[in-house]
Amino acid sequence: MIVIKNCDMSQYTSFKAGGKADVLMMPEHVSELREALAQLSESQSAYMVMGNGSNILVRDSGYVGTIVKVGEAFSHITVDGDELTVGAGALMPTVAKMAMEAGLVGFEFASGIPGSIGGAVFMNAGAYGSEMKDIIQSVHLVSKDGSKEFTMRADDMAFSYRHSILYETGDVVTGVTLKLRQGSIEEIKEKTRELTKLRNEKQPVSLPSAGSFFKRPDGYFAGKLIEDAGLKGLSVGGAKVSELHAGFIVNDKNATATDIIDLMHLVQHTVYDQFGVNLEPEVRIIGDHGV
Repeated sequence: MIVIKNCDMSQYTSFKAGGKADVLMMPEHVSELREALAQLSESQSAYMVMGNGSNILVRDSGYVGTIVKVGEAFSHITVDGDELTVGAGALMPTVAKMAMEAGLVGFEFASGIPGSIGGAVFMNAGAYGSEMKDIIQSVHLVSKDGSKEFTMRADDMAFSYRHSILYETGDVVTGVTLKLRQGSIEEIKEKTRELTKLRNEKQPVSLPSAGSFFKRPDGYFAGKLIEDAGLKGLSVGGAKVSELHAGFIVNDKNATATDIIDLMHLVQHTVYDQFGVNLEPEVRIIGDHGV
């Protein structure tokens, strides 16, 4: 188990901004994860679980508690016919490459998502009209208190837009089995190239961000609402609404978490005033005494 006290979380999140956590724990196998969760549960300490940190922002005031990172040690990938069994710490582009090399179709949409499989399952990540729920067969979990390991079928995960049952249960993903289908490696490569080109042209991939900042409101697109409100390029401190895609808030010039949060609020208020639409963040903002 790797344990870091007073840990600067800007080093572990894709925004490259934010405060410190009292403790960061990085278990190196399932038994250590279970032990950590059991100790934290028994002591009733505040804690949360993270993956690759690509959808999290820690407030500048920091997180009073422990963050458990399910990372590189949980990154195994095995292929069995048209199924991939993947550890929660495996990164989405790595899984996409493995699927392509195995001639398995269905994961291309996720090839440019920077997060880990565990985080993608937790929030039912998606892109280009596809979501994780479309390809998940089963999810391998450890209970919130570390007392047991178990598996849930996709049908029991209550997947919906950017949501799973794990938001309510607090159980922790250790791995997932994906059901893909056999196809042509060349066709998979071509589709992946097309999506990568589209992403690079339309999204600010060269600047730190957490991907699309806001959830898609019913009947609208967040980026279009923000652009129509005249907010493209708007800055607060070092944070900026991307000029390439208004749905992204980027760390343009050494932004603090406060800069990012203040810009989020400004965007939310402006869009609501102009269009009467509430924008809900997709990014998880944590800190102070909890999430």
